[in-house]
This record gives sequence, structure tokens and C-alpha cells, in this order.
Amino acid sequence: MTISLPSVAEFMDWPWEEIEPLFRELNERTIDASNVDEWLADWSTLDEYIAESFNRLYVATGVDTTDKEAEARYNAFLDDIFPQAEAADQILKEHLISSGVEPTGFEVPLRNMRTEVELFREKNLPLKSKEFKLSTEYDKIVGAQTITWDGIEITLDQLKPVYQEQDRSRRESAWKSASERQLADREAINELWGNYMDLRQQMTTNADHADYRSYCWKQYLRFDYTPDNAKQFNEAIHEVVVPVAQHIYEKRRKRLDVQSLRPWDLYVDPSGRSRLRPFETVDVLENKSSNIFRKVDPQLGDYFDVMREEDLLDLDNRKGKAPGGYCTDYTAIRKPFIFMNAVGIHDDVQTMLHEGGHAFHVFESARLPYIHQMSVGMEFAEVASMAMELLSAPYLTEDQGGFYTPEDAARARIEHLEGALLFWPYMSVVDSFQHWVYENHAEARDPDNCNRAWGELWDRFMMGVDWSGLEAEKVTGWHRKLHIHQVPFYYIEYGLAQLGAMQVWRNAIQDQAGAVAAYRKSLALGGTVPLPELFTAAGAKFAFDAGTLRQACELAEITIQELESVAN
Repeated sequence: MTISLPSVAEFMDWPWEEIEPLFRELNERTIDASNVDEWLADWSTLDEYIAESFNRLYVATGVDTTDKEAEARYNAFLDDIFPQAEAADQILKEHLISSGVEPTGFEVPLRNMRTEVELFREKNLPLKSKEFKLSTEYDKIVGAQTITWDGIEITLDQLKPVYQEQDRSRRESAWKSASERQLADREAINELWGNYMDLRQQMTTNADHADYRSYCWKQYLRFDYTPDNAKQFNEAIHEVVVPVAQHIYEKRRKRLDVQSLRPWDLYVDPSGRSRLRPFETVDVLENKSSNIFRKVDPQLGDYFDVMREEDLLDLDNRKGKAPGGYCTDYTAIRKPFIFMNAVGIHDDVQTMLHEGGHAFHVFESARLPYIHQMSVGMEFAEVASMAMELLSAPYLTEDQGGFYTPEDAARARIEHLEGALLFWPYMSVVDSFQHWVYENHAEARDPDNCNRAWGELWDRFMMGVDWSGLEAEKVTGWHRKLHIHQVPFYYIEYGLAQLGAMQVWRNAIQDQAGAVAAYRKSLALGGTVPLPELFTAAGAKFAFDAGTLRQACELAEITIQELESVAN
């Protein structure tokens, strides 16, 4: 390595004038077979510092959405560093491609770079910065949503435990209070939506694409499936999974002994038991998660403990914190960071296991020499997380260091498996909605048309729950799915990955150690092989068909039946 950089903390304060000469020097070097490894190492280091700076600044805006200084630093990076670094990076991609040198293990990154070079337009860089800022605005709107409940101001996430209480009237009151607060921001989100749509139309035009979907498909480097494959998958879900979901909802309705199942009936235990209470504090969540990961594989437990020791976790929910949960990577130090909003419910345990899988992906692929080899399609990145939820399931009991009695662990696993089955139809609503939006860009700019389209898709895929009298709440559901606003078309990945994860789980039922070994091996590949090969390495098939989906559903349904005998 020939370039010298300070700590990331110092680098984050560098102006572009100090960074630009490093890019220029790399572009001035001649690349050949004898020096390409050193050149790539230097380029990778520079990109790692820039990526980590971006991620750290973004995290800072989320852990406290009221922090004006954090927001100002993030916006300054978006204005002063991000667009120029992207443009300079583009020049280096062209420099490498024009050299004709193809380093070993770099075939997939080169394929990606050729597409990025084709898609790149310098005039889109400030638009991308503006898009990031719109996403911050969305976070601020949602992060500020609180209500007064039992005399205390709480976030809407902190209301989730109430949805698991047995008192139906309290559940209904809580659900309606949350919905009323969300609908109060209806106009603000609609206005933001118009800005998003105008921005994306301009980016599409600038890139000489016919529509934003084709632009987005290339931007996500989707080489292994098409929009038609996505629609095929959604139709398979409608054929195979929607009837399974209806059966789950009907079983719940009968157990609750209600005339119709309402939105506030979806999270309470249908057999009248108190809600699962896995932990009271995030310390307990961390301790028991560490135990579980260590049972899956000792090395995974070690990875998680590194995160605990190095302050790479922010898990508790609080006012002013951005919604959701995610794992990002600090690329310069090759370590992950997990952000979530824990409030003491089982969903938090699942989120922890899920984001832990993403974190392990970062650790396992950290051995690859270049950042460009670590970029993985989200279709497989989500296999890492969803498979970890299933691989961890046998260790949820207290005797394994986990959270629950055997009976409650069985309840938790049933909740998870039913949730996975119920997720597929919801995923199809989100994905199909986005296809409609960007096939009808002008029409979809009007939020009223979006409400209509969302409502129609909801009625087609989400049968079994009674939304009568709740029309406004139903049709504005797209307001509350942050992916639609912040990362369009990033949702089918979850559905495809869930199918891959269930295949990994199927293998683990036969041979847990072997399945975990294959899982870790596939994560270590990073982005050095195409998507179908990553699935194969994990012991799964990259699929869209009804047959593969049906096998997964049958396995889940059989397991649920077995677990019910323990839970009851």
C-alpha cells in the first residue's frame, strides 16, 4: 500500500481538497498485471474510508434525529464529498476497465463496474444527495410520532406490547391511537412522495432509461432475474401462500372466538396466554443473544461479543430515534454496526437474530482483500439474516442460554414461522405496488392514485383480516413502509431470501453442523460469484416457482403442527 490515511474519525473531517489528490494519483498510475493488486488495495482502502465515513454519519442522524450537528455533518458530506467521490470513483472504474487487466477473483466486481460505468451520469450525483436528504426527512417525520398512553408520552414502537395484551378493547384503542397519529402526517408524507417521484423521474431521464424500474434494476446490479421473474414469484405467492395465510388467520379467529379478525387481533396470543416477555433490558437481550449465537457456532458468538465490546450496537427504543432496524458495515475496520428499536417483545429477539446474520456476513467476508469483492446482492445478503433466525431457533430455550421455557420457545417459533408465511403475501403487496408505481410514474405521483392501487393489492393478497371502517388506514399502508420511500424495489429480496433461508433450515434439520458450515462458507464468498452460485454454496436453489415455494410452506406447516403440541 502506498497511500497513507489518518484514523477514520479524522478522515471524516477532511474537505474534498485533501481527498481529491489521492484519487488523482491513483488515476495517474499505469495499471498492469504486475501492480494491479497494489493499485486495487490502495483504491479499496480509500473507498473503505469514504464508505465508513458515510455510514457513521448516517448512523449519527438515526440514533438521535434531533441532533442538528449530526444532521449538518451528514448533509455537508452529501453536498461536498459524496458526489465528488462518486465521480472520482467512476473515473477509476473506467481506468481499470480500459487497462484490460482482469485480476483473479475480480470477475463479478468487474461485471458490476461495467454496468455502473454504463449507468453513471455526473448530473445525477447531486440528485442522489438530495434523495438521501429526503430520506432523512422521512425518518424525522416518523421518528417524531408519539402518543400519550396511560398518561405517558411514548413512541409508536413502544406501543407494540399493548397489541399483545388480552384486553381487546385496549388493543383496539392503542391501534387506533397509533393510526390517528400516523394519519396526522398524511399530507407531509404525500408532499415528500411528490418530491421523491420528481427526483426519480429526472434521474431516469438523465440516465437515458425508459423508466425508473429499468434504471433501478441496473443500479441494484440484478443480472440473475428480471421484473418478469419478480412478477412470476408474486403470482406463485398468490397461488400457494395466500390460501395458507387465510388458513392461519382463520385458525386465529376461531381461537380468539371473534366474529371477524381485525388488525388489532394479529399479535395477541390466540390461546389467551400473556405475551412473551423475553427480556426487560437490552443487556439481557445482548447476553442471551450471545449465548444463542455461540450455540449455533462458537465463532459467531465471538463475533457478536466483539460488537458488544467495541460499542457496535444501539438497540433500545427512545424518543427521537429513527424507526426500524438495520445492520450496516464500517468498511475501514471491516466490522458491522447494528441499529434497532427494542421494546421487550419477541419481535425484538427475531430482529436481533436477523441483524446478527447480516453482521456475521460482514465478519466472514472481511477476509476478502478488496471492498469491491464484499458487495453482495441483497437477495443473498438477506439469506444471511433470515437463515440465522432459523438456525438459531433450536437454542431459544433457557437451558440453552436463551430466553424461554420449552413451551414459550415453541410459541415463539410458531410465531416466527407463521410470520414468515404471512410475510410473503405482504411482500407481494409491497413489490407489486412498486411495479405499478414505476410502470405508471405520472399517475403514481398523485398519492390518491397510490392509495387506490395499494388498496386493490391489499385486498388481493391480504385476505383474512377485516378492515371494514378502516379505509383510510388501509389504503395509506404504503406511507408506513419505509422501503417504498427510501430504497425503492428493495423488498422482493426479502421474499426470495426467505425461500433460500427455508432451504438452509431444511438442511439443518438433517444436519445442523453441516448446514451451518455451508452457510458460513457461502457468506465468506462475499460478492465474488454470481447470485445463483451463492445460493448453491449455502445449500439452496435460487427460485421463483410455485413448486419450491410449496415445499417450503409444507415444511413450515408441519413444523408448526409439531410445535403446537409442545406449546399447548
